[in-house]
Amino acid sequence: MTEFAATAPTGAPAQYGLVSFKNYAVAVLPLFDDGTTVLVGQNRFPAGDYSWEIPEGGGPVEHDPLESAKRELAEETGLQAEEWYEVMQAQLSNSVTDERMFGYLALGLSRARAGQEMDDTEALETVRVPFREALDAAMAGDLKDMLTVAMLLKAYHMAREGLLAPALARAMLG
Repeated sequence: MTEFAATAPTGAPAQYGLVSFKNYAVAVLPLFDDGTTVLVGQNRFPAGDYSWEIPEGGGPVEHDPLESAKRELAEETGLQAEEWYEVMQAQLSNSVTDERMFGYLALGLSRARAGQEMDDTEALETVRVPFREALDAAMAGDLKDMLTVAMLLKAYHMAREGLLAPALARAMLG
């Protein structure tokens, strides 16, 4: 963490701490034509619990976030997508960090040519569930990962507002 002597918006002297990240976060919401998605289950050391979430990870800030998202989808789920849409950018914990997130919808899903290649610290499970079931679990507080919650809500909004193909939106909301 780097500390800065600064002037607060009120004009008072202030100390600000900044945690800078070498990576940004990427989140991928894979959507199948039948309105299902894939959740990844894994142990999360900082929270001390098991978490179900959409495929996500990080990528070096000097690389294209889309390439990092494609890698994460393949690594965590063994899937690839024909169509990618950046639907969200967010600031994560912007009071103390400069970390950014890029969120993507992945459509036209199929098995990745390279398949899953998890690193030696990961023990992942995957499950394919109806989109609405994942959204309901997030709204009930059962899915706690904020990138997952935000991306599910974004996709729900897009489906409701006609921003997705009608057949996909019907399958997701059904």
